[in-house]
Amino acid sequence: MAEPGGGPKPARLKRDIGFTGSAFLSFSGMVGAGIFALPGPLHAQFGAFSPWLFPIFGLLFLLIALPFARLAALHPVSGGPVAYTVPFGPLVSFQAGWLYYVARITALAANANVFATYSASLAPALGGPVTRAALIILLVGAITLVNMIGVRRAVRALDALTLMKALPLVALALWGLAWSAGSWPPAGPPPPLSAMEGAALIILYAFVGFENSVVPADETVDAGRTIPRALIATLAATAALYFLIQLAYVSVMPAGSAPEAPLAAFAEALAGPAGALLLTATALASIAGNVTGSMTSTPRVTYALAGQGLLPRWFGAVSARHATPANSILFMGLAGAVLALTGSFVWLAIVSTLARLIVYAVSIAALPKAEKPAAATWAAIAAALAICLWAAAQSTWQSWAMLGGLVVAGLLLYALARRQAGSSSAATVSSIQPPPSTRSPS
Repeated sequence: MAEPGGGPKPARLKRDIGFTGSAFLSFSGMVGAGIFALPGPLHAQFGAFSPWLFPIFGLLFLLIALPFARLAALHPVSGGPVAYTVPFGPLVSFQAGWLYYVARITALAANANVFATYSASLAPALGGPVTRAALIILLVGAITLVNMIGVRRAVRALDALTLMKALPLVALALWGLAWSAGSWPPAGPPPPLSAMEGAALIILYAFVGFENSVVPADETVDAGRTIPRALIATLAATAALYFLIQLAYVSVMPAGSAPEAPLAAFAEALAGPAGALLLTATALASIAGNVTGSMTSTPRVTYALAGQGLLPRWFGAVSARHATPANSILFMGLAGAVLALTGSFVWLAIVSTLARLIVYAVSIAALPKAEKPAAATWAAIAAALAICLWAAAQSTWQSWAMLGGLVVAGLLLYALARRQAGSSSAATVSSIQPPPSTRSPS
C-alpha cells in the first residue's frame, strides 16, 4: 500500500502476543540461570529458613510490580520504561530506556555464559575456549534469527522452552517433597537483617525480569488489560515455584553442602546420574528460554527510543517482510554475544540487577504524572522507591563504575541521535525555503 503522498506505507508491528505469551515473557524473564545456582548458597547461609526468603522478597517485589502494572495499563505502547518516563523529558526517558536495555543485555550475556557452562558438563569437549565461544555464538545467533523472522515464531519457541523448563522443575520439587515427607526441617528463627541485606541483590536477581512483558506492548492483544494481569499472576506463581524448590532442596540435601550445580546434585540424590542429566537438560532449556524472552522483549526498547528520536533512526527500522524491528534485534544479538564472550556470570548479573533497580525507581516515580494517585497508591509508590534504593545501596563501587561506563556509551548514541535530528530539521527547512535570489524583498 502507499501513503497519500505516493510513498510506501511504513511497516507496522503485529499484535501476536496474547495472555499466555505475555505471562511466559515475564516467567522466562525471572526464571533463568538463577534458580539453578541459588539453592545451594542460600541453604548454606540461611539453612532451613532459606525457602521463606522467596515469599518474603516476592512480597517486596510485589510492591514494585503493582505500580509497574498500573503504568503498563496506562501506557499500552512498546518501550515500557521509555514510555513511562516521557513526562520527565527526553534525556530522562532515554536514560531509563537505555539503563533497562543495559540490564537486559547484560542478563542475556550472563545467561549465555551459564548455558555454555552447563553444556560443557554434558560433554567435556565443549568446555574448551573455542567450543565455548562457538556455543555462545550459536545460541545467541539462533535466537536472534528466530526473532528477526517474526514475533509469533519467537513466542511459540518461548512457549515450548517455558514448558520444557517449568514442568521438570515442578516435578523435581514435588518429588523431593514426597521423598522427604514427614522430615521437612522446621524453618527456625529468621536470620539477622544484616545477613538478609548482604544477600539482597542475589535474591532479587531471582525476580528481576518480571517486566519483560511490558516492553512489546504494541505487539500484545489488549495490552492495557493483558499485561498487568499476566505480570502479577506470573510473579506470584514464580515466588511459589522458588519456595517449593528451595523447600524440597533443604529437605533432601545435607546441611552445609554447597555444590557447584546445586539442583543437579539434588536431582542426582533423588534419581542418580539420570536425574542429574535430566536436570542439566532442563537448565539448558530454562536458560535458552530466558535468552529468547529477552531477545523478544528488549529490542523494542531501542525501537521505541529511535521512534522518539533518542537513538539513531537505524534502530527504528521495521522489516517490511517480517514486521519486526530487525535492526534493533540484530544489534542486541551482536552486543549480547560480545558481552557474553568477554564477561563472567556473577559480574554481569550484579550490573543487570543494579541497572534494573534504577529503572524501576524512575519509572514508578513517573506514575503520579500519568494519573492522580489515591492515598494507597502514594503509599505503594513510596514503598517501591524505598525498596529500590535500599537494594541498590548494597552494590559495590565496582558495579557502579561498570554501570557508569555503559551509561556513557548510551549518552554517545544519544548525542548522535540528537545531531541526526538536527541535521534532518535543517535539511527540511532548507528544502522549503526558496533560493536567496527568488525571495521577496522584506
